[in-house]
Amino acid sequence: MMFHDMRSLCAATCLAALASSACAGSVLDRIRQTGKVVIAYRETSVPFSYLARAEGPPVGYAIDLCQRLVRAVAKKLEIGTLRVEYLLVDNATRISSVVEGRADLACESTTNTAERREKVAFTIPHYVTGARIAVRAGDPFNGLADFRGRKLVSTTGTNPMKALDQGNRLHNQGIVVGEVADHEQGILAVETGTADGFLMDEALLHGMIAARPDPSRLKIVGRYVTVEPLAIVLPRDDAAFKRIVDDEMRRLILSGEAAALHDQWFLQPIAPGGRNLHLKMPYLLKDFWKYPTDWVPN
Repeated sequence: MMFHDMRSLCAATCLAALASSACAGSVLDRIRQTGKVVIAYRETSVPFSYLARAEGPPVGYAIDLCQRLVRAVAKKLEIGTLRVEYLLVDNATRISSVVEGRADLACESTTNTAERREKVAFTIPHYVTGARIAVRAGDPFNGLADFRGRKLVSTTGTNPMKALDQGNRLHNQGIVVGEVADHEQGILAVETGTADGFLMDEALLHGMIAARPDPSRLKIVGRYVTVEPLAIVLPRDDAAFKRIVDDEMRRLILSGEAAALHDQWFLQPIAPGGRNLHLKMPYLLKDFWKYPTDWVPN
């Protein structure tokens, strides 16, 4: 009787959480059954994953990479085409969307860290950057040491936020640390003077500043506070799905297709407005792509 009750309880639990990958079987099984792949995206992570206009699908460097990954999955499963659906996420929901099976891939600007690998898996990094500080152009800040007694904000749930908070407490830096809900709020806080600086991945800062009505009002200062290997997120403990994704990422890198996509998004005009970030490929990424692997040093 007890065994029967336990089985009933487990069945009820799975029925109550059908979105969970633990109950829904493998990702490839789910894709076969539904004929679709769900991609999680961010709306302000320029140029990785963002909305170029209010109506329409997301665009960006990571989105383009993921579309190629979807085609590789369709080919491996011998399915003509797979439908792509998009799921809007933020810092608080991007990891849980994959853990809970609501998204098959998170295609934006998430850093591969040991803490996150306890919940999800990552493929080969598509970008390696570091966190620097956006400040007003006329302010006399040159780096982190200049922020003693001044307010420096970062985005909740990000690696730069964690590094800022820990460094400030452990090394008695005397910084007034603040959190913002998303990247847009961080840049806006600097523009309006409610914060003196915004700490975030350098590539994202360039993208956000380029999107401002007057980019000349802001500048980026300081050395890297962190090193950020950004990678596409996928479910943990699904070796078959990960093998397809990793193999295709490796092919895109070694064939030069990934580099061409990088240049399209970082060195050419992008929507909206035809802005150009003028960001050459970081030397860290060039070195990493010589021997593409999902292993990162953290």
